[in-house]
Amino acid sequence: MNIQEGYKIDEPDIFIPWDIDEKTLTEKLNGHDFKHVTTGYYTIPCKSLNGLSCILGFHFEPRQNGILNELEFFRTDYSDQEKSFNDFQSHFKKEFGKPTSESDGNEGFKNYAWNFESVQIVHYVFDRFGPEEHMRIKKIKKHESTTTAISKRADSTKRNDNTLNKLWSWLTGK
Repeated sequence: MNIQEGYKIDEPDIFIPWDIDEKTLTEKLNGHDFKHVTTGYYTIPCKSLNGLSCILGFHFEPRQNGILNELEFFRTDYSDQEKSFNDFQSHFKKEFGKPTSESDGNEGFKNYAWNFESVQIVHYVFDRFGPEEHMRIKKIKKHESTTTAISKRADSTKRNDNTLNKLWSWLTGK
């Protein structure tokens, strides 16, 4: 998969290019049980990366009349956090190779990041109201580098979360 161009979903069989608008995404997902969660955010249950079953979230920036710039991978059941984390990590490592960086993280899990020319992938757990797993792929703008914090969603939340800020600092090197 050329992650610089977009993301390939195996089931349903759809290629999602970066920088598409919401209308184009909904046309591609039509008939495949996708949900419009809120302005600039859609989800679909799917399989990708040779058998990874999860829910894939599509984030647009700006939220209204924006373009696709972030994919979020999650599950509805985290009863076995370690199993979920290892499953995501295994599929991403098989597809994208060894992470660019890793460090000790929270809740006994490591933090991982893969940095590519125009895309960054992060995988980590942090404690928000209990352990919360994050597996995300973000399209990096040309004026940004892979050492720039990538999650405006996380940055724009109204909470003061020093743990998250410290984690982003570690992941991004700033």
